[in-house]
Amino acid sequence: MKHLTKDMLSHIPEYPEKVLQFGTGNFLRAFTDWQIHEMNKKNLFNGGVVVVQSTANGAVNTINKQDGLYTLYLQGIKDHQPVSEHEVISSISRGINIITEYDDYLAMAKNPELRFIISNTTEAGITFNNEDLLHDRPQKSFPGKLTAFLYERFQVFHGDLSKGFIILPCELIEENGKELKRIILQYADTWNLEPAFSKWVEEANTFCNTLVDRIVPGFPKDTIQEKTNELGYNDQLVVVGEQFHLFVIEGPEFIKEEFPAEKAGLNVHVVDDLSSFRLKKVKILNGAHTAMTPVAFLAGLQTVSEAVTNDVTKEFIESVIYQEILPTLPFAKDELNEFAEDVLNRFKNPFIHHYLLSISLNSISKFKARLLPTLHDYIQQFGTLPKGIVFSLSAMIYFYRGKRGEEDIKLVDDQEALDLLQRLWNNYHGDENEIEAIVKTILSAEELWGENLNDLPKLTETVTQHIQTIDKLGMAKAITKTPTLKG
Repeated sequence: MKHLTKDMLSHIPEYPEKVLQFGTGNFLRAFTDWQIHEMNKKNLFNGGVVVVQSTANGAVNTINKQDGLYTLYLQGIKDHQPVSEHEVISSISRGINIITEYDDYLAMAKNPELRFIISNTTEAGITFNNEDLLHDRPQKSFPGKLTAFLYERFQVFHGDLSKGFIILPCELIEENGKELKRIILQYADTWNLEPAFSKWVEEANTFCNTLVDRIVPGFPKDTIQEKTNELGYNDQLVVVGEQFHLFVIEGPEFIKEEFPAEKAGLNVHVVDDLSSFRLKKVKILNGAHTAMTPVAFLAGLQTVSEAVTNDVTKEFIESVIYQEILPTLPFAKDELNEFAEDVLNRFKNPFIHHYLLSISLNSISKFKARLLPTLHDYIQQFGTLPKGIVFSLSAMIYFYRGKRGEEDIKLVDDQEALDLLQRLWNNYHGDENEIEAIVKTILSAEELWGENLNDLPKLTETVTQHIQTIDKLGMAKAITKTPTLKG
């Protein structure tokens, strides 16, 4: 069987190299590289991507062997139906291993058509390393490597303000563009580079904060033989992603013309302020994940798709989203309903197995960030407790017993939180009064919540009653037998 290369396919165009990408991994290939491919197909971008590998082991050799080509499977709910479709993506022109090909990396700075820099170097990638030096080949940190590249560009074009870049970091930290720029200027200062360079960084380059969203399981190890048979060729770079995608770029209006993804029909938004998109994502998608996890897992379910299709938990999850989270958000009802429908379709994706136990990691800090603000907003707006969110809080506290029936649960959280919860549950001997004491102690732990939750009217009493019911009846029955969850 043949291997995927350009020789196999006809009409693969050659594009000028307009994008330098730090990261060869699955996410960018299923996200931004796919978007560029889509724009190229419609003659809107007409640019290729050069990918940079910063580690000894990576995909660059394979990328080059396959002429930058790879197959992307998009699987999920589309027009209310489960859909799996695939396409060969041709936006990558070549890869560079920066460790062995540093000169080729710096040579990219001489390309006058290069305009974009995209990165996904994990959340820990945007950091300052005081061991980095300008003459290192390469520097250890991603910002250090990028600073050296920008300095080369500055020198080659003698500070020409028209030769700067649009920089789109995709790392999952808030204000990723702003933070990357801050560190680059820190390197410029630490390395004693001329002030004109720092001025060029500020004036010639556009650092954008971004928000990215697409689930990308990556290489389909379990089904690769089946997919290879379907494709009729070998592809070592097959990548699987969900149908849904969202790319929010916080930056000036001119980016829409230079990166015309929205014009290509993609779910890409160039905005002045992305905080509203982040708020919806954190409160609706992440909040629903956090709310469902202890409830569905203790009800005997394993995955998100099971949770949103199972009769016992489906109604609970939808109620939390539509009756408790959405009413507290300051957006148009139609807009919120559309976002919520997208979220639920993503949760139902039959092709992706998103395990509840993996979502349960660090549940306490997740509840504090994702659901506690909604709980407060709901109380302020309606003068009463949100039934589902409070039930989820109760289920989460019970989850930290570390048991599902006779099965042990592997708990992963801040050690201080684990020590407190396990000490309390280890002293539980089945007396209902003990549950009240456990609840009062946990809710009073300001180091966990940033406040004493016992101060919220009726919360301690309600959580105690929920946990007593869960302990007595089991989760599945507790959901249906708890009167406060009905109506």
